[in-house]
Amino acid sequence: MPLSPPARSLALIVALLAVASLVAQFTASQITHPDEGLFATLWRLGRFFTILTNAMVAVTFAVLTWRGRVASPVWLGGVALWIAITGVVYHLLLAATDSQTTVIGWWANIGVHTAVPLAAFAWWLAFAPRRGLSVTAAALWMLWPTVYVCYALARGQMDGIYPYFFTDPNKVGWSGVVTWIVILATAFFVAGLAQIALARIIRHR
Repeated sequence: MPLSPPARSLALIVALLAVASLVAQFTASQITHPDEGLFATLWRLGRFFTILTNAMVAVTFAVLTWRGRVASPVWLGGVALWIAITGVVYHLLLAATDSQTTVIGWWANIGVHTAVPLAAFAWWLAFAPRRGLSVTAAALWMLWPTVYVCYALARGQMDGIYPYFFTDPNKVGWSGVVTWIVILATAFFVAGLAQIALARIIRHR
């Protein structure tokens, strides 16, 4: 189904916002770690769910803009859910411990944790196809967080650096890691069901 002109234009804005936020995050990281090269900075930032999911938003909305057609409802719903929960988890669990030392770092934080999640989810509410979403979709939406946790734990085992306290067995123990994985997986599934219910309400109205 073709995108309407407003949907296509706003998809471009979401894509550009995500790209700008990622560039700002990269720049802030290089300012904070001036001894790092390009690939070292990319490798370090690539351990974070926030960065990877914002990159997913940037690519998804860039493709939407380029093609001018909607993507799979399940994929768009998943991207909207993943980036929305990125913002929620950050503000509930991580914001209090995150101190930025540069102005660009502060703006980057606002971008990847607040502006992009709000913009992407708002676009999904306004323009995304929502027909056919079911419990199966909510289950499928758990795949990316699951894959990410396995990736983060594998990287942590290799270099001893874990991106978040709830994935760090040195801080919460392996039992704590498992507990947090269950909590977050449940949260993603429940949030997915709520999103599907919201989609049905909007569609019926």
